[in-house]
Amino acid sequence: MSTEKKTVLAIIGCGRIAQGAHFPALSRIENVRVKYACDLIVEKAQKMKDNYPNMVEEVITDYQVALADPEVEAVFVLTPNYAHYTITMEALKAGKHVMCEKPVTVSYDLSVEMAKEADKQGKILNIGTCLRFNRSVEILEQMNREGKFGNIYHIYCSFRDFRCIPGLGGAFTTKSQSGGGVLIDWGIHYLDLILYILGGAKIQNVTADAYCEMAKDMRSYKYRDMWAEESMDLDGTNDVDDFISGYIRTDKASISFNGSWAQNIEQRDAFIDFMGDKGGARLDYCGQFKFTNGETLETYQSNHDMPDMYECEDRAFIESFNTGVKNKNNVDNILESMKLLDYLYRSAEKRSEIQL
Repeated sequence: MSTEKKTVLAIIGCGRIAQGAHFPALSRIENVRVKYACDLIVEKAQKMKDNYPNMVEEVITDYQVALADPEVEAVFVLTPNYAHYTITMEALKAGKHVMCEKPVTVSYDLSVEMAKEADKQGKILNIGTCLRFNRSVEILEQMNREGKFGNIYHIYCSFRDFRCIPGLGGAFTTKSQSGGGVLIDWGIHYLDLILYILGGAKIQNVTADAYCEMAKDMRSYKYRDMWAEESMDLDGTNDVDDFISGYIRTDKASISFNGSWAQNIEQRDAFIDFMGDKGGARLDYCGQFKFTNGETLETYQSNHDMPDMYECEDRAFIESFNTGVKNKNNVDNILESMKLLDYLYRSAEKRSEIQL
């Protein structure tokens, strides 16, 4: 039996991302205690205790219990977007390190407040932009630093799918709770990993068009599969983007993109093209990539191991707050991505380009 000190955590929010990603990841990390599994729906938290009886100790519905416990070192905030700000700010003020799922919160200004509070309290605040720990993304970032692409001058990305609006009428499609639709839900992952691979690119100007077209009449919306279908509420709200298209200029490269939750094209397009003057790559989202050397005209298909990015992300968070060293998922490194989302939405609302 290990005598090494265990890291004591609380998990706030035991929904899909907790069940499918973070609980499995934490169960594979040595010397971790989840003292509290917390959810407003007690059955969700109890399910996690039942599934991980050797890791999860107590089930609660009030997260303040965890924040008041001096033994808890850090909390995972895995709630809907609108709750990120309040819970994270309270946790930081209670002296806890925080791992908050993406997006940081529903707006850039509130995200900045969270970052400032983390620094004020001397605590680590990491954001769940898990693709930064995807092995393909890490390799492409290294290749760019090594000059394999030459000058990356443009990137195109597509995050489009066929009729799969999540939880129609619920939190996903209610702007006051989610902060937006397909851009803030899917686009944050794509655009953040692009900025990361580019090496911390800074936004110069943006233009975007956003549409909420496919389920204006929610009761007539047809679908085959729906993510978070249990949260669907056809008497609820749908006021977010189900399609967005945009163009971004940064100090390093230009970026164009199209994203759709619910296109009437029965095809999924989830990829990113990096166009450099010496080489180019197409990254399959969450998968492998092809790199073409423009000097030799040879194309290389990657075939590397793909460690679980959530486990890598969670291990890095624990290491970060134990050492006090901020890592690539620290909120400070994600703020430019949140700024980008804000300005894309502003551009779409004004239907004009915005200069930063």
